Amino acid sequence: MQCVYIFIVILLIMGIVMQAKGTNQVEDTWDRKIDALLDTYLRLPVENSWHVGTISYKKDSEKKALQWRNEAGVSWALVPNLQRNILITDKSNPYYENGAREFELEIRDGQVVGFWFNNELYAREGFDMIPQLTGGLKGYISMSIQRVPDEYGYGVSFYTSAWPLLDTPLSAFQIGLPSTWIIPDNRDFEQPLCPPGTVARDNWPERGPYYRDVFQTIEGGLGYWCSTQFPSVAPKYRMNGTSNGYNHEISSPGWGFGRTKALSDEQVGIAQLSNRLIVPPDGITFKKDTNGEILGNAWMALPFTKPNDGPIAPTGDLCWTLFFNTSNFRGPVAFWVPETWSRLSSGYKTIVGRGLDNRSGLMNGGAMEVNTVPYFENNDAAGTRYSKIPRLNFPVNKDGITTLMQDVTMYSQEALYLDIKSWIEGGDAPAGQFGHKAAAYTPEVRSNPISFRQGKENIPLTGFDNIVETEIFGSPGALSFGLRWMNEEDKGIFPEYYKQGGQKMVATPAAEVPSETGLVSQGFRPGNVGKSYTSPEERESSWNTPGPQRGPYKVALSDGSEVTYSWYRFIDQPSLQKLGWSEEKKERLQSLVEEIHAKWLTDRNYMPPPSSGTLVELDPAILVNPPEGLEVGYVPIVTLQRK
Repeated sequence: MQCVYIFIVILLIMGIVMQAKGTNQVEDTWDRKIDALLDTYLRLPVENSWHVGTISYKKDSEKKALQWRNEAGVSWALVPNLQRNILITDKSNPYYENGAREFELEIRDGQVVGFWFNNELYAREGFDMIPQLTGGLKGYISMSIQRVPDEYGYGVSFYTSAWPLLDTPLSAFQIGLPSTWIIPDNRDFEQPLCPPGTVARDNWPERGPYYRDVFQTIEGGLGYWCSTQFPSVAPKYRMNGTSNGYNHEISSPGWGFGRTKALSDEQVGIAQLSNRLIVPPDGITFKKDTNGEILGNAWMALPFTKPNDGPIAPTGDLCWTLFFNTSNFRGPVAFWVPETWSRLSSGYKTIVGRGLDNRSGLMNGGAMEVNTVPYFENNDAAGTRYSKIPRLNFPVNKDGITTLMQDVTMYSQEALYLDIKSWIEGGDAPAGQFGHKAAAYTPEVRSNPISFRQGKENIPLTGFDNIVETEIFGSPGALSFGLRWMNEEDKGIFPEYYKQGGQKMVATPAAEVPSETGLVSQGFRPGNVGKSYTSPEERESSWNTPGPQRGPYKVALSDGSEVTYSWYRFIDQPSLQKLGWSEEKKERLQSLVEEIHAKWLTDRNYMPPPSSGTLVELDPAILVNPPEGLEVGYVPIVTLQRK
């Protein structure tokens, strides 16, 4: 027995020794990884002493703490998180309050060759790197909608293709897939719609003197955005808009356009309507293998509330409501609260009655809006400039055609507005369809030439004529806007490389880019996971008073993020709490929504079906069923989205 005890003791000692050895090996590996970061780094191009600095250990630091110190003598601490390939700064970083809080390591062939900070590349000394620039592609692939009769300003529907534009998510990249802008019809108004103090009025004089197209908008749609926190290959959908000359933007029930902190009570403006669909603040997600299917979306002006004279400002009854048509969800999603539009007039009486709560809407076109695209540029031995943008992919059918938008239809009040108004006043509940021909108008559409420019000088990009061109396809009543690809070799791939030709940059094949430019081997900065979307935790906030009835629940989305949501009584959701509504008005709207939940089911058609194409599938994770007892009159509100 004594031998057994001795044997056990020996095993325990061996275990302790092996554990210590393992710990030492882990620590040694960690130290080697940290040591590999120590070096001098240069922001490209170097323009001042802040652009050269060193990652080193702090002097007299027992735990070998890291720091960054630039040649201007300014330093701040760095905390490694090598699982995420970042170095985290602290508040001694002078850019901390502006949101630049991490060094994102640039790794090539397993070696750290630099880092990204404040959207700028710092290259490791001795590495011949071409700086990644912003502004590689700016402009539109667009169509125009011809004159629409005035009475058809109470709704619009269309189908748009959804596909993976990129092979892999990229940072500092923003392109909207085909969508539109809706603005209030103020063609008869000849005074400035944006008051002083708004971004548009103070910064965009070229939009004056009336600022009609930047006063208020409903825009958004499918796309990729610089503010995406959880990048994915598949596009997402955001219902973006601005009510005050771009002072702030709203894109979900609770959050602004890419803002990870929930909006204040005075800024929110979208109310969740569906009790079957979650709306993540980073964007509505789709099935992972989405590739060219079409999304049906419509904005309909509906009178869910009655006009009133306050307390915020005189307000109309138009609740612009988003509808989807997909393979696994059909029906209304959310709506803009009318007070969102009238709020700006409380301090600027000139525009009372001029917002989207009162005015019919104008939709003048559809487009892919290219906002922010990175690029590289370099000269060959002869001094000729070449540039490279990311590879952009487009779905192409057997005829060499990419469909971007199709089946654009405009609606009058007779489509659904008057039916809802009658319902509220005691009439029968409408079925919800708004595609009957008497109330619909199919406009003439015309394609516009591809229009892109590049760099700070806004140099025009050309040479597309023998590669791709815009075109209108189909027959009257079933028109599509898209691209025709000219040859098999370039089909579905937008030109990546450009060569200087006078005052233009001309599309050129990769094989004709000189090797000394180094452009072909350059890789673009990948998209990294960002911050979490958070809502207020204070008990007295609109998120918690009255607060949810059930939850929280969690689901994992196709973009790799996790969403937390709770079930609120519709009228208790945060975006409806600080409007000064009477209890009578609240209960009237609550009753209406309960009837919508009971009668407008998600398996029926609301907007007209597409003339061609296959409907896209939403991410199954965002489709939900109400808990028992909350089947009507309750909605799922996202309170947190994180990795």
